[in-house]
Amino acid sequence: MSKQYKTVSLSDEQRIALEALCRRRKVDALVWKRARAFLLLDAGEDAGTVCRILDIGPTVLTEWRFAFAGAGLSFFGLKDYSQRQGHLSVVQEQAVRAHFTAQPARNADEVCAYVLAECDQNYSTSGAAKLMRRLGFAYKKPQLLPAQADEAKQAAFIAKYEALMNGLAADEMVVFSDAVHPEHQSRPAHGWFPKGQKTALKATSGRKRLNIQGALDLETFQFTFVEGEKINAQTTRQMLEKLERNNQTKTAIHVFVDNARYHHAKILQPWLDSPERRVKLHFLPAYAPHLNPIERLWGVMHKWVTHNRHYATFNQFTEAIFDFFRKTLPEKWPEFRDTLGSSFKCNTQSPLGIGCCDGHTKQAPQQRGPWRDISRA
Repeated sequence: MSKQYKTVSLSDEQRIALEALCRRRKVDALVWKRARAFLLLDAGEDAGTVCRILDIGPTVLTEWRFAFAGAGLSFFGLKDYSQRQGHLSVVQEQAVRAHFTAQPARNADEVCAYVLAECDQNYSTSGAAKLMRRLGFAYKKPQLLPAQADEAKQAAFIAKYEALMNGLAADEMVVFSDAVHPEHQSRPAHGWFPKGQKTALKATSGRKRLNIQGALDLETFQFTFVEGEKINAQTTRQMLEKLERNNQTKTAIHVFVDNARYHHAKILQPWLDSPERRVKLHFLPAYAPHLNPIERLWGVMHKWVTHNRHYATFNQFTEAIFDFFRKTLPEKWPEFRDTLGSSFKCNTQSPLGIGCCDGHTKQAPQQRGPWRDISRA
């Protein structure tokens, strides 16, 4: 065996590409042998050993070496990226990362335009997407933050809530209350449908609404609600009275509500101030619906009942909604609970805990970083 063919030296890019090719579940046997041969030579094996391992002749290996010298990775049916165009230096990548951290790109075309203008490198849209992922970016939609939200008040509310939960007596309970107005109308949503077929959802002709005011206990799964022609101080009192009737053993029922006018109605105050009253209202900060877990219950209800569902009559629609609250919610509570009670946060803070079964606050897993306001970006 001629000494000049003893070993080969692969670049890092070539070595990575050939190792990936050999790990493929489906690869042509001849292509696999070629890749394996060059990896063995690159690892320091002599040509004779490689020929014995792969059961090939020495002239075959010589031919492969000459072909690889001229064709590069294309000899294996791969694109040779060792001399690829559009490669950014470390400094350029840092500049790209800093720019799009300060000014998020809306699409890959904006990335292509910036890299071409500032780095003189031409990227395709797919290449730009790969570049952004490599630089630590993800394509996602930001969450809309209320313009008038007060972070300090939200933080104070969370501290007050945690203090209440940590000192909650066994004969006390906490619920979150709100109103929802589901409309008798089909709501198209994403789902799995047969490929190649047009998919349609029949609409309803009416616009009737249900008006429901409810209270959710995250500890016991209990959902108390009333339904009326409209939500006002009267329905609020009916719902609070129902809470007291359903929880005779509780000496205090802490009800967290938003700042809707009917919660502050003058006709409601005498009833709330009566000595025998066990209900105590606690008001959420303004412009902070995310601090009320029952808001997420409405979303779960819509996903379960109205998304991609058609109800021919309003009675059928009403029955489905009530059936969800009376049957599905108690039965599926373990499945719904993580969605309803695991995220309690300020607009610009990491997730905090919310009530768990032992009556204390539970710290939520830190799966996401701090909130970031891109309004001024």
